[in-house]
Amino acid sequence: MNILITGCNGQLGNEMQLLEKANPQHTYFNTDVAELDITNQAAIETFVAENAIDGIVNCAAYTAVDKAEDNEELCQRLNAEAPAYLAHAMGKRGGWMIQISTDYVFDGTNHTPYTEDEDTCPNSVYGKTKLVGELNVQKLCERSMIIRTAWMYSTFGNNFVKTMIRLGKEKPELGVIFDQIGTPTYARDLARVIMTAINKGIVPGIYHFSNEGVISWYDFTKAIHRLAGITSCYVRPLHTAEYPTPATRPHYSVLDKTKIKQTYGIEVPYWEESLKECIEKL
Repeated sequence: MNILITGCNGQLGNEMQLLEKANPQHTYFNTDVAELDITNQAAIETFVAENAIDGIVNCAAYTAVDKAEDNEELCQRLNAEAPAYLAHAMGKRGGWMIQISTDYVFDGTNHTPYTEDEDTCPNSVYGKTKLVGELNVQKLCERSMIIRTAWMYSTFGNNFVKTMIRLGKEKPELGVIFDQIGTPTYARDLARVIMTAINKGIVPGIYHFSNEGVISWYDFTKAIHRLAGITSCYVRPLHTAEYPTPATRPHYSVLDKTKIKQTYGIEVPYWEESLKECIEKL
């Protein structure tokens, strides 16, 4: 198959490129904004036709959650309109598309893990635009998978794990929120699942994926420091109210992964095992 990967310079896009070497049966077109502007519908249509694209994995997104509150137009273009253009191009060809979405489509008021069919209720610009993107993709491409994920990190790009390691080495004390609960996702694990879906066949629908387990940002930071051998930084638990941000974050965004595990027969690694793997690579 000819597969278009968008956002190839991001965390997930870079992990996908590593897995491509182990899956040489497909031809990959790794693109970022320099190679293909996904906010340009005509450019997408031309690229897809000229390269006879069979499927798209859209790893591109506007993910600066707080900045999105002031950059709604750009966020809308990247998270809602661009996926629609990609889905339209694939729908016309009878191709497939995998769209990466987020736990931010929920408001975080649950106390049990969110399943795929629960009502969405985003309360940030980022969450709202990602939800519109989901709806657009499902409407325009019959063979589409939406994979919602959360708290993503990897050895690539900027992310929470790298930031906490850097700050842990620089500062004697750090305040981290303890009353927001979720599950981290190692981008490499998500990339593996995407590759499994491509190889086993796209089963359309919405899916949830993160690592296993439940944790707060505070506990996550403590684990990062422990695994990175950082002992000189005191980590202090903060209430959300003590650390106000422009965008409202879900207090509880644990995702139920039963559907993706059963559909593709996969086992999901525990968050701490994956964190250890990532930190060892760093």
